Amino acid sequence: MSAARTIAITGATGFVGSCVLDTALSQDRIVRALTRRDQTAREGAEWVTGTLQDKEALETLVVGAHAVIHIAGLTNTPAPAEFEVANVTGTANMIAAAKAAKVKRFVFVSSLSAREPKLSRYGASKARAEELVSDSSLDWTIVRPPAGYGPRDVDMFELFRSAKLGVVPLPPRGGTSLIHVQDLADVLVALADNIRLKTIFEPDDGRQGGWSHKEMAQAIGRAVGRKSVFAPSLPAAILSFAASADRAIRGDRAKLTKDRVGYMCHPNWIARFDRAVPQDIWTPKIDSEEGLKATADWYRAEGGF
Repeated sequence: MSAARTIAITGATGFVGSCVLDTALSQDRIVRALTRRDQTAREGAEWVTGTLQDKEALETLVVGAHAVIHIAGLTNTPAPAEFEVANVTGTANMIAAAKAAKVKRFVFVSSLSAREPKLSRYGASKARAEELVSDSSLDWTIVRPPAGYGPRDVDMFELFRSAKLGVVPLPPRGGTSLIHVQDLADVLVALADNIRLKTIFEPDDGRQGGWSHKEMAQAIGRAVGRKSVFAPSLPAAILSFAASADRAIRGDRAKLTKDRVGYMCHPNWIARFDRAVPQDIWTPKIDSEEGLKATADWYRAEGGF
């Protein structure tokens, strides 16, 4: 096994991580990936069973690796205290394992919500994890993706399904950036080889100024075949009530939580130009209009609507 080409990945069974795994393997990388349960064998991939709290498994995961791409984390939970364990303690454990194994490179997937940690427990946990990474002695890079979408995504699916019905409820007026999961996977794998980049990047689809919420809603509408959709901007109070209703109906499976409402109502989740990834390392390839349509086609083929 060539240590110079081995990448250790956490979160490789999730939406972003599975695409990173596919991308790394397509580039003939050797991948060691953390998993909670048994996975189908894949050429070039070694599955390591364990969690971010299993220090022995993390040691096995990173030993001999050239780089770590730490993706695993908790994005939504009805119990906000769980963010601390998954996102902060889990990251601390990964840093310790990487340092002990003398890994050269550490790429951490954070979130734009870390820019405003007072808005949500999720964002606060990502901000604290970023501090752990930047204070470490590793050759690190932090990546803050904006709203991600693409095949296999479950979080954006409900917006597509709603758009198919002609209505896309929105948070208060504001804007966001977008990135297709394949573009995000490409940048993460590319950054695994750039050991001198100790900085924070905010990659996106290349659309200057991002998307207003209304523009995004109409783009999703076009993706599902509608010329226009009704896209009302809902005040925070209504979204908070909707979060309570979602919890009452779906329990722990609720998608809209009060913690999510906290950062959804912030007006600016647009990737900053001064945090762009250098073009000699990566540039986005997927136009969001085309990517959204391809994603809608995938949902349709899978029987989503």
